[in-house]
Amino acid sequence: TVGAMASLLMLVGVQLLPAAMAMAAVNARAPGAVAHAFGVRFSRPAVFAPLTAPRAGRLVAEADGEVTEFDYLVIGGGSGGIASARRAASHGAKAAVIERARLGGTCVNVGCVPKKVMFNAASVMEIIHQAAGYGLSVENMKLDFPVLKQKRDAYVSRLNGIYRNNLKNSDVTFIEGDASFVGPKMVSVDDKTYTAKNILIAVGGTPATPPVEGAELAINSDGFFELEQVPSRVAVVGSGYIAVELAGILNVLGSKVDLMIRGETPLRSMEADVIKMLVTEMEEAGINIVRGDSSKITASDGGKTLHTKDGATHGEYDEILFATGRTPVTESLQLSSAGIEVTEKGHIKVDDASRTTADGVYAVGDVIGKVDLTPVAIAAGRLLADRLYAGVPESATKMDYGNIPTVVFSHPPLAVVGLTEKDAIDKFGEDAVTIHKSTFVNMLYSREFLVEGQFQPKTFAKLVCVGDEQRVVGLHMIGLAVDEILQGFSVAIKMGATKADFDSVVAIHPTSAEELVTIPPWQAKYKLH
Repeated sequence: TVGAMASLLMLVGVQLLPAAMAMAAVNARAPGAVAHAFGVRFSRPAVFAPLTAPRAGRLVAEADGEVTEFDYLVIGGGSGGIASARRAASHGAKAAVIERARLGGTCVNVGCVPKKVMFNAASVMEIIHQAAGYGLSVENMKLDFPVLKQKRDAYVSRLNGIYRNNLKNSDVTFIEGDASFVGPKMVSVDDKTYTAKNILIAVGGTPATPPVEGAELAINSDGFFELEQVPSRVAVVGSGYIAVELAGILNVLGSKVDLMIRGETPLRSMEADVIKMLVTEMEEAGINIVRGDSSKITASDGGKTLHTKDGATHGEYDEILFATGRTPVTESLQLSSAGIEVTEKGHIKVDDASRTTADGVYAVGDVIGKVDLTPVAIAAGRLLADRLYAGVPESATKMDYGNIPTVVFSHPPLAVVGLTEKDAIDKFGEDAVTIHKSTFVNMLYSREFLVEGQFQPKTFAKLVCVGDEQRVVGLHMIGLAVDEILQGFSVAIKMGATKADFDSVVAIHPTSAEELVTIPPWQAKYKLH
């Protein structure tokens, strides 16, 4: 047996020796030559790491003890931070992510993901209600909210595990705990200290609590996901994305909803024509829009009462939900210890390349207060990693905050990209702006298929164009399925498409999307006599 083993080892040695010699020879010639010697092509010099996961940080000696050093240290395990760390690791960097709560950040745990689950649940209820218009009888429909909550929470928990596995599979070290700066490029977590050549802050935000007496009696958007039952009557305070979305969901699920806004309309920065239709649709669906500024909340045996500054009272409610904005999670980071400056609202100051005021420290996502959308944080984080660890020029890796498509999952949903009509006029002048509109009924809601007494929902689309060539600089829609229509058209707009380009595309019939390529008047890509 010993002799056989010796023969086997000799055979393996003979087989591997030429390959090892070849590897040593080509490795001495040029970076990346190893890959070419074995018939493998890389787009950049290959980086070979030990076959261990995750790649551990290096221990370096400091005056106050040992410090673990990484190439890239990311504070915040949300979508943006994780995306940046994994991209950096793919380029060969020793990367680590620090997170004190559940992986995935706001979006996965108490934001867009569980919100979309609730939106889907409400949309299913709407379709079931519509079924009678198609001759379908659905009897004894009942929402088992605890079951919905259990399934939603299980889905989120599974995503937490997927994020953890993705870090491991990408050779990114996960450090669980609360991070704070203790000096330039020095971060403390519990009783350990970490440093890195580059540090990214991507800690996101948290719901803001307005300065209202009795605010502790209300819940916020995080509390919405803790509800065990659908409240019979609820006041949603706020006029932004979150307020409009949650008001719509609660209304469809069975709550009597008051939407409390301070101005004339919700979502005031969006296209006025779209918001006008949204308000109509929400009111027709049964949402009561109340205009007033909250001043106090009181509670009694009958429920909670909302007082406004004009002296009016509203209620009583089972729940009052504040959706009045978000604030960055920066207080516990001790940013001043690292020379990192923040704005009056606590957002980290950055330049157009995501650099903070401290050398080698960067920030992306909600914590910088530019565009608080998860895909924006992901895109900015990946661009940064490509610049720092793949040698891509800074000019090619600056985040473009223009023409970002976004959807509000209201009921009905709205989808927008680019400039509003007002913004376009302010930027280019009234004479340079041309507007094209279309209002139509989705086939699902044709009058033959309406339920008795049902309001007929509409779909609306608006193109904002500039110049003689009518370049499309804005697209604004509201209605069934517009959330799934916008993405592809956003690519066209980002590429500089004109109205004639839109009109040159053959329509897909019958769809709502075809309206965007058939809005009159038709524009030719060639000259007409």
